[in-house]
Amino acid sequence: MGNDMGSKRITIRDVAERAGVSTATASRALSGNHPVPAATRARVLRAARDLDYVANAHARALVGGGRKMAAVVVRQVTSPFYAQVAEGVEAEAADRGWLCVVGATGGDPQREMEFVQLMREEGARLVILVGGVVEDDAYRSRVAHYAQALDATGARLVLCGRPAPDPEIPALVVEFDNEAGARAITGYLLSAGHRRIVFLGGLPGNTALDARVAGYRGALVEHGLPPGAAHVVDCGLGRAAGLRAMAELLKETREFTAVVAGDDMVAAGALRAIADAGLRVPEDVSVVGYNDIPLAEDFNPPLTTVRTPAEELGRAAVRIALRDPDSAAGSHHLLGTHIVVRRSVAPPGGPS
Repeated sequence: MGNDMGSKRITIRDVAERAGVSTATASRALSGNHPVPAATRARVLRAARDLDYVANAHARALVGGGRKMAAVVVRQVTSPFYAQVAEGVEAEAADRGWLCVVGATGGDPQREMEFVQLMREEGARLVILVGGVVEDDAYRSRVAHYAQALDATGARLVLCGRPAPDPEIPALVVEFDNEAGARAITGYLLSAGHRRIVFLGGLPGNTALDARVAGYRGALVEHGLPPGAAHVVDCGLGRAAGLRAMAELLKETREFTAVVAGDDMVAAGALRAIADAGLRVPEDVSVVGYNDIPLAEDFNPPLTTVRTPAEELGRAAVRIALRDPDSAAGSHHLLGTHIVVRRSVAPPGGPS
């Protein structure tokens, strides 16, 4: 049966009145934590069902009932990287009997703020913000506000794959070493003999991509190349961005032999643009990616890339937050990356 009390919010008092019991008895019957005669419990449950009653999260928390909940906030659920992190959170939460809720913001700070606020109202114990972000003053003050507001209610903010804007805020940081991964994969191209290497997929101000660009530049310097050897194309992320930027680059110049893509989806677009231009990978141009999404080994050719521990990042966010609930502000955990070698790299001029 539907709610027959109009748009008014149904309370425990309404349920008690319908069942003909006191509010305290109705509360005990619904929590399941106290002995209540079976017939009384059945009457209360039937009344709650008839009224479409939803228990208030705060009230449940006060009596120690309800589900323990972790919330994951991502930019988009269609991104393989974000999906893998969310799966890791969900898997680790499920292992502990927790519920996991996923929200997507589309990169909109207002939507992010509304979702975090909703999760606070619903009594989430962990709120996990995932992925690189443009770190401006508005972001810094917003995250400090989230962290302090959650901390005040005994909940925890976890920044997953992004740094804390201020080490003093009560947030846990779990990220991987973006810079080291980019330095290693650029070094791999340099070791194969490449000297004219383009970084495709910069996004100035984005914490993850700035670190990858820094790693790329660092590798060039370490191999004795002048600073002018770096060529960063700020096209942002995604297959469409990679396709468009690579097509434009190939029209402008062929003065490069290898591409470091900001992520695997940029690499996918670059592979397509290179093929459309009548060139071959790796014979004419070598391409490497970042993240090692599940499809990377099915690209043509299979993509050499940096394996980021996406699912482990999500698992670690939950595991560390629950293992160490009272750790000091600025608690920071850095996970490593490694290169996965496939067939998209050859020495300049083609395979030897």
